[in-house]
Amino acid sequence: MTLNSIGLDQKKTKQIANDLNSLLANFQIYYQNLRGIHWNIKGKRFFELHPKFEELYNEANLNVDEIAERVLTLGGVPLHTFEDYIGQARVPIGKNITQDEDSVKLIVSSLSELLKIERDILEKAGEANDEGTNSMMSDFITEQEKTIWMMKAWLGETV
Repeated sequence: MTLNSIGLDQKKTKQIANDLNSLLANFQIYYQNLRGIHWNIKGKRFFELHPKFEELYNEANLNVDEIAERVLTLGGVPLHTFEDYIGQARVPIGKNITQDEDSVKLIVSSLSELLKIERDILEKAGEANDEGTNSMMSDFITEQEKTIWMMKAWLGETV
């Protein structure tokens, strides 16, 4: 086993960096979805949802940067083109969504997909003794589970 400069197995970290790039691509799609629904929301709940969507896209933007920097830390190169993002997309792409419930449902389905990717990375990071990635995934998962719960509660649904 060959270790990199941060003491992790190079082969395992290469796979984790690739998986993080997939997460990065999907987070970028999620971020764009949030921007789109923030800009285009209409209706009686505009004043409630417009700032909430802005809060979520600002958080997603920070997460995108953290993911890209972790890819670099592990020796990879972060994806950075829309072509790459679309090619890796598992998160649904929202277009022309203006209604409140449709917007919130898009957030829930997007976060559900991100959670699947993050849990897979969390497992691989644990096996590789990659505490940096593990910690980041744990933080993302905790926050996103809470957001899903809140969005589902807003919809009048249970998790």
